[in-house]
Amino acid sequence: MGPHYLSRLFSPESIAVIGASERPDSVGMRVLVNLREAEYQGAVYPVNPKHKRVLEQRCYPDVASINKPVDLAVIATPAPTVPKIIHQCGEAGVRAVVVISAGFGEVGEQGHQLQEALIEGARRYGMRVLGPNCLGIMRPEIGLNATFSKNRAHPGHLALVSQSGALCTAVLDWAEQNDIGFSAIVSLGDAADLDFGDVLDYLALDPDTRSILLYIEGVLDARGFISGLRAAARLKPVIVIKAGRHAAGTRAAVSHTGALIGADDVFDAALERTGAVRAASVAQLFAAAEILTVNKPVRHNRLAIVTNGGGPGVMASDRASEMGVALPDPSKNSIEALNALLPKHWSHGNPIDILGDAPPDRYGRAVKACLDDPAYDGVVAMLSPQAMTEPTEAAQAVVDAAKDHRKPVLACWLGEAQVADARALFAEHHIPSFSTPEDSIEAFSFLSNYHHNQALLRQVPPPLHGHAAPDIEGARLIIESALSESRSLLSTTETRAILSAFHIPILPAIQAKDANDALIAAEALGFPVALKIDSPDLTHKSDVGGVRLNIGNAPAVRGAYQALMENVQRRAPDARVHGVTVEHMYESAQARELFIGVMRDPVFGPTISFGLGGTAIEVHRDRAVALPPLNTFIIRSMIGRTRVARMLGEFRQLPAINMGALESVLERISEMVCELPHIKELDINPLMADDQGVMAVDARIVVELPARHHDRYDHIAIHPYPSHLVSRWQLPDGTEIVLRPIRPEDAGIEQTFVKELSDESRYFRFMQALHELTPEMLVRFTQIDYSREMAFIAVTEIDGREVELGVARYTINPDRASCEFALVVLDSWHHRGIGTHLMEKLMQVARARSLQTMEGEVLSNNRNMLELVHSLGFTSRPSPDDPQIQIVSARL
Repeated sequence: MGPHYLSRLFSPESIAVIGASERPDSVGMRVLVNLREAEYQGAVYPVNPKHKRVLEQRCYPDVASINKPVDLAVIATPAPTVPKIIHQCGEAGVRAVVVISAGFGEVGEQGHQLQEALIEGARRYGMRVLGPNCLGIMRPEIGLNATFSKNRAHPGHLALVSQSGALCTAVLDWAEQNDIGFSAIVSLGDAADLDFGDVLDYLALDPDTRSILLYIEGVLDARGFISGLRAAARLKPVIVIKAGRHAAGTRAAVSHTGALIGADDVFDAALERTGAVRAASVAQLFAAAEILTVNKPVRHNRLAIVTNGGGPGVMASDRASEMGVALPDPSKNSIEALNALLPKHWSHGNPIDILGDAPPDRYGRAVKACLDDPAYDGVVAMLSPQAMTEPTEAAQAVVDAAKDHRKPVLACWLGEAQVADARALFAEHHIPSFSTPEDSIEAFSFLSNYHHNQALLRQVPPPLHGHAAPDIEGARLIIESALSESRSLLSTTETRAILSAFHIPILPAIQAKDANDALIAAEALGFPVALKIDSPDLTHKSDVGGVRLNIGNAPAVRGAYQALMENVQRRAPDARVHGVTVEHMYESAQARELFIGVMRDPVFGPTISFGLGGTAIEVHRDRAVALPPLNTFIIRSMIGRTRVARMLGEFRQLPAINMGALESVLERISEMVCELPHIKELDINPLMADDQGVMAVDARIVVELPARHHDRYDHIAIHPYPSHLVSRWQLPDGTEIVLRPIRPEDAGIEQTFVKELSDESRYFRFMQALHELTPEMLVRFTQIDYSREMAFIAVTEIDGREVELGVARYTINPDRASCEFALVVLDSWHHRGIGTHLMEKLMQVARARSLQTMEGEVLSNNRNMLELVHSLGFTSRPSPDDPQIQIVSARL
């Protein structure tokens, strides 16, 4: 709908360099020189009140003196001067600024105050700021090098976004030696205004960018980061390096969950849901970019290795094992085919060793056999130069075998001089080529991880379970009652009530204040029973001898009660003790002990973990982490990443557990986390699982007063499908209409809807000649981020199939206070109230999310649309840029 709000930053037609100087060691001089040497074609204005001329060019005392439009200002002056300069830029109409200057939030309280003044001034003028304390920005294709780096970047199709300016220069140096080009290089610095989410929003739609590389040290705005990353990764590959992979953890935690999960686990869980992949080094970063731009998808991670040397094959196998890449043996048909074309002594397994004397034809036929084998998702062809090898001819044979095949082929030709021509041949035919076995395996793992994460990206789970509705209000009242008493740890009874409200099976328990109460409770529940100390001060009861199991008769109950009290008095004399809880013993010889936990990460909010349970949980450290909301697909992926997953099927004469029951509990935990922002920590340990079902034996919940939010799901990093916004109404003729938020699986009906619009309606909607949506537009329109945009479709059922009748959508503007809308209704359904209902629903949601204004562009001859929006309270005015367009707006 008009230029992107960052277009003046990425494609400026004029630049003011504030702080320009001829001093050789100055940042201002370096920026000015870089713009000249990069042959930037726009106007460049040096600004410095101390100079009349800089580098033989007129120098202005301030931005206002330029007296011409300035799209971008680059500020390289001492930090205390920057807030005043921001004000001057705002008054002069500058709307994009790069603040290279250091001395802000990174240096202490005084710097923080300067940074706040800087941002406050920028927001007053609707100005967007990159930095401060950043390297700057490069756009090699247009000669934009607004940095103080001495490195140059070649034009290309990779974009690099980094929090570290030093990392940018290192990558540029590496890339220059390896002839790698860039569409953009962006250094975020302190990211006081523009962050990853904003920059990714631009790069997602940038036609010059095919892949995006990120270097991340920390995430400031989790929702914005994930939102921008998901939007970009839907359209092009995104590869991430994250610093601090081995951090000790997010905080000192005493819960099982907190003790198990570190910051890196949570970051990986977040990244999985964005559709991006993670690299561990700069070399891996570019290797991943190379393999992902080939765009040959894989369904799984099953790889065939074709090699002429046993040693390289073993090295590749070792790395495959470390990376979780499967190396299945060839299928029976492939074995027969390979037996017919290979010598008797070939390996008869995977890696497929075709022996050191392999001629080119043997390479080509072996690779083709593997590509034709349904057991494999891709092939790595490896060559070690030996006396009888012909590297270039063998490479040509691999190229021929790979032609027109959907499965990816990767090459690993070891050596240098002898294989240089072969590598050039692979590059010419877009076959990724690597110099070591390990690199080739890592590259394939990026490919399989990417497509796995893309599948997770497409999941839009609803917040609520599809079966029996939970008692959300009852659970909330229990929590609020505890908080009103200044208690954060829920009692055993309260915890069981919360789990029961969400239909999670849990053993019944009765609180007992003395030995006699314990005896009565045991008789009521039935023997055998377990006694557990009831204390708000003891997180792990077994650590202080506060648990007795398998109590089989009445006399033993009283003895166990006294023993528990004595143990706690001796080991934790200061603990408050309210008695014990009496539970019926869970009995199953076939059960596995599992664990489910919830922890609130300080950056990404609530996380859900699953793994092996029991008293040795911290020793085994077998867990997988995911961000809510969850659905069956995400849950199965999560379970599959744990070691205990192999014990859940038939195992040592034990029957397989009831996986449906386990998945249901994880779905219930997910809905609990989504609907109860009060939950800070939750442990279910153990969760017993067998072929009959699951049962929570022990659980613990910690709560706190939630922060105030505009949206009911603001406390979680990934917005679930807002099923609570689905509504139904009926046309006068009885036609049932459903208004609901759009989903990724609506791509088919959305494409059909656009095709069935009249030429006039399509032009009114898109303001251009358009017959159907491009694949990129279809993704963009149906895979939306509900936290920053909304799209409602009106659907009905015709002849047993769902048909889209209209769609209304808004996107939140960069000011985060207004939004831009669009609406279109199928021509044959005009004048039946569909457009009005869609707009009323859209405005209602925008209002609930504290947006203040809704606006849009309507062609002046689109009378039906103008009448509709005027009836809803919109006002209109001619566009200053185009008299054929009316700007319509309404206060919400």
